[in-house]
Amino acid sequence: MTFQLRREESLDGGQLSAMLEESPARAAQAILLAAGEGLVDAQALLGQILLDGRGIEQDQALALRWFGIAAQRGHLMARNMLGRCHEHGWGCPADASIAAGHYHQAATAGLDWALYNYANLLATGRGVEQNHAQALACYQRAAQLGHAKSMNLLGRYLEEGLVCPADPEAARDWYRRSAEGGDFRGQFSYAAVLADAGRIDEAVDWLKQALAGGNLNFLRVACAELLNATHPEIRQLAQAYHQRAAQLGDERDAERLAVLD
Repeated sequence: MTFQLRREESLDGGQLSAMLEESPARAAQAILLAAGEGLVDAQALLGQILLDGRGIEQDQALALRWFGIAAQRGHLMARNMLGRCHEHGWGCPADASIAAGHYHQAATAGLDWALYNYANLLATGRGVEQNHAQALACYQRAAQLGHAKSMNLLGRYLEEGLVCPADPEAARDWYRRSAEGGDFRGQFSYAAVLADAGRIDEAVDWLKQALAGGNLNFLRVACAELLNATHPEIRQLAQAYHQRAAQLGDERDAERLAVLD
């Protein structure tokens, strides 16, 4: 039976997000109703579930439209998601320069995810002129707001001394905070500095956490690094990383695993 939500039962953004975790299809109907009634959080959330195909048929072009509606009404995460859509070509042609404009607007307003995404474009020179000093400033601001992925990249700048004085101790602290914040790349980075300090057991524990949460691209790169690790306890984890990559990836990942076996 199709779930119907009466007008007087319209929920706020937080309630809709909680409902999405419990029952995506039921939540999608509530989100549709609330978005139609003008709840801006629901409009942004509708864009997200359309983008993901969660509880509703995937439609990237329609997701882009709803993100645009919410962004026009001042919703910062919707503005950030417009940037994501334009960066990756979701529902529109990929255009990093348009993405940069959306990221910059939300970053200027203080959104941590937009600061991170804009910094990534600045660091790589996609859609904007490459500027590591500005990228570092954005990562630092996002990290101070509690953004775990930015913490890891701030640590990288401090470790390498790129457009800033090298500060290994500060880098280690940001890696730790990123790892504790749940970022798998931060967990991998923190494991590396722990291994260099001879704290192998702790490094292995963090590498296992990174393995559990890492995406395919990360796993592919991490495999090669682990195979070249000095400590045998860490090298042994390369097999587990390859196995996970084979589960998530394609025949190339399976072939690499076969070579290791």
